[in-house]
Amino acid sequence: MELILALNILIVLVTVGFGIYYIVKKNEKSRKLLKKMLRVNVFTFIPLMLIAMALLVPDAVFAMTDTTTTAVAENSSAGLGYIAAALATGLATIGTGYAVGAVGSSALGAVSEDPKILGKTLIFVGLAEGIAIYGLIISILIIGRL
Repeated sequence: MELILALNILIVLVTVGFGIYYIVKKNEKSRKLLKKMLRVNVFTFIPLMLIAMALLVPDAVFAMTDTTTTAVAENSSAGLGYIAAALATGLATIGTGYAVGAVGSSALGAVSEDPKILGKTLIFVGLAEGIAIYGLIISILIIGRL
């Protein structure tokens, strides 16, 4: 198990290192190599993480069925609650980043053509940022129930 996680960390560090190296080189060949390296990273990192999760899930299920008192069961299930809270916030912020990137660049282009619509475009950017707030609220609610 530790070997799989160490291998994932190594893959990420090598990819980041090559990314920095290829960005510094700034030529077309290095850009193609960087794209190829990112593809290799994605196609090795995700399966390795799925294998690690497959190895962890049976242990977690066995730990849940092996408890005899409710206090121990509540403490062992609290970890899943924390993971749910982290996923709610993390995925919401990833969605927010994508939405603000798309809406913000479009809003900037629209405002450069007609400065009078700045207020309308800010509303759309604010709506996109609201996604992160919803994820944070859900995380607070989940943590409050633990």
